[in-house]
Amino acid sequence: AMFLRKEADVLSSKDELTRFLREQIKIENKIVRSLNKALVEIRNPAVKGVLKGISLDSVKHAEMYDAAVKLLTEVSPALTQEHLDKQRELVEEHIRIEAELIKRISRLIPSVENEKVRLLLNAILMDEKRHHELLKKVLEILVKGETITEEDWWEILWKNVPFHGAPG
Repeated sequence: AMFLRKEADVLSSKDELTRFLREQIKIENKIVRSLNKALVEIRNPAVKGVLKGISLDSVKHAEMYDAAVKLLTEVSPALTQEHLDKQRELVEEHIRIEAELIKRISRLIPSVENEKVRLLLNAILMDEKRHHELLKKVLEILVKGETITEEDWWEILWKNVPFHGAPG
């Protein structure tokens, strides 16, 4: 009986987590709709750019929550070696691109006198660095290939989800 009760607790918490994730998707989508409506009126390019960025982040978060729901509720097919290799190449390519972007922006920032432009470039730089770290973790997992567990994915996704309103 003890074993059964434990199993039920685990199940209910998984269901609760799934419910929570689906709720988050709704909230993120609401944020996107609200911001996109507001963006029509806004003329200030800095404010517009930042709000558009937050809106796109919300789209991204909704996608990540959806991926989490799928991890919890679907059996994902194992990747074939060919698919693994393709994905690995893609990720490696993007790691190189991000590294180049980080270098270019870092070199540029000190010479930018306009404080607002500098602020925006720094925000972009922080995003690029986060992408870079995230891609390196994804690559690590792809290199592990078939041995990847759901826990590995969870750790990667959740460690790197920035929270709204928090810097970096």
